[in-house]
Amino acid sequence: MELTIVAFACILAAIFVGAMMQRISGMGLGLLGAPVVTLVAGPVAGVLVINVVATVNAVMQSASVWENIDWRKFWLIGPVMALGALPGTWVVHNTPLGPLQMIVGALVLLALLVTSRLPERAQVDGPQYAVAAGVAGGFMNTLAGIAGPAITVYARVSRWPTQTFAATLQPLFFVSGALSLLFKELGAEQSIFATAPVVLWPLCLVALVVGIATGSRLSRYIPLERAHKLSLTMATLGAGVVMIRGAMQTFGG
Repeated sequence: MELTIVAFACILAAIFVGAMMQRISGMGLGLLGAPVVTLVAGPVAGVLVINVVATVNAVMQSASVWENIDWRKFWLIGPVMALGALPGTWVVHNTPLGPLQMIVGALVLLALLVTSRLPERAQVDGPQYAVAAGVAGGFMNTLAGIAGPAITVYARVSRWPTQTFAATLQPLFFVSGALSLLFKELGAEQSIFATAPVVLWPLCLVALVVGIATGSRLSRYIPLERAHKLSLTMATLGAGVVMIRGAMQTFGG
């Protein structure tokens, strides 16, 4: 993973803004950060960076919402994420960079569309739907760094109470991130971590912590609806650019 100073700055800025907007609007770090980091670091290394940061973030957030976690739902969804992460890893390691960027961008756009347009009256429930959400979340997180949308769809149609859903997402993000990292490292010919600059990880941690702290302060002054709309716009633009760049690489740009 070779990074220029500009690429470093873009990655740190994306993590800072993603963490800040997640704290303000509730939208996942992956939806906001993955498109930008993918553009500057590539779809493989970029999503891996998001996986690492999101996993660390999940540990930090889980500690603060521990008493509200629904462990029954966690054990339904968490373990089966491996069933989605395995084929996701195969796709990552066997798809050219151009098409892979297109897939990442398309998954982010699809996730945004589904979660924002899901009919309010839709209602289903049962362990099979929770398992399906876990498999889909593991697959999407490995490819694009976004496990949340698949689980959000299940939460909305099953009428999962917001407080326990938001809390349970945090350990699920940890599981999906850890599985993605493990399978990618085991499936790679060369360790992606070994090729990354050592200084990248502490700087990413600083950007994450500062972003969360800044978001905590700004959340007192920025209306939730406005922040959510801004996050949607940022994520949509980023995903669109990733898709266009992938198409240019694939079809002769």
